[in-house]
Amino acid sequence: MQRNHGNGHIWTGVLLLIIGGLALIKSFGVPVPGWLFSWQMLLIGIGLFIGMRKGFSEGGWFIPVLIGGAFLVNDYFLNGQLHKHIWPLVLVVLGIFFIFRSSRRPYRQGWQKKNAGAQPETIALESEESYSESDFINTTCIFGGTKKVILSKNFRGGDIATVFGGAEIDLTQADFNDTAVFEVTAIFGGATLLIPSHWELKSTVTTIFGGIDDKRKVAMLTNSSGKTLLLKGTVIFGGIEIKSY
Repeated sequence: MQRNHGNGHIWTGVLLLIIGGLALIKSFGVPVPGWLFSWQMLLIGIGLFIGMRKGFSEGGWFIPVLIGGAFLVNDYFLNGQLHKHIWPLVLVVLGIFFIFRSSRRPYRQGWQKKNAGAQPETIALESEESYSESDFINTTCIFGGTKKVILSKNFRGGDIATVFGGAEIDLTQADFNDTAVFEVTAIFGGATLLIPSHWELKSTVTTIFGGIDDKRKVAMLTNSSGKTLLLKGTVIFGGIEIKSY
């Protein structure tokens, strides 16, 4: 873990050195292409910064890189003609994104890491007897919405993706021990999570022109139950809303 954080700082330093070096060269009057200091390059830089900080372990970093790169090519190299191809390209990119994303189950990987020191026979026994498909949720919403109620008393976590859509997940009747992990990807979309007021909420979500809004009452959050809902993922031009009854 410490090694990953060290690498993140190193790459962040490299990125800052590159930006500072280019600015220094320009300050001496050396001709520098204008697009290097455009808002498109700023967006690409933000994406690379996020990826470097997390060791490129999560896929959300490439989205601002993709958006910035598309506008950069359109404005500086295609004379504004990219719009003729934009929707096919968007669909192709989203298709690739979800194909690669489908092979990842971060909430199950977290459970596997937790049991990494156990004997193989023990892991197999616990995974078969203690966990089932109903203990996980996997939801994808594109240009649409969905509502789901989770009843599992052994809930482990889930994976939510919304693109120009929304999802509402009701966890008020669910239960779990220790920690459940949600990975949320919201691109021009959002997710609403209804959770019991006494659950602790932690987040490592990367937000770009978006946010996370915990609307639970502060007074209710003081009675901790030892249950933690951990949010991971990326929100771009979207949001995650946390509510409780």
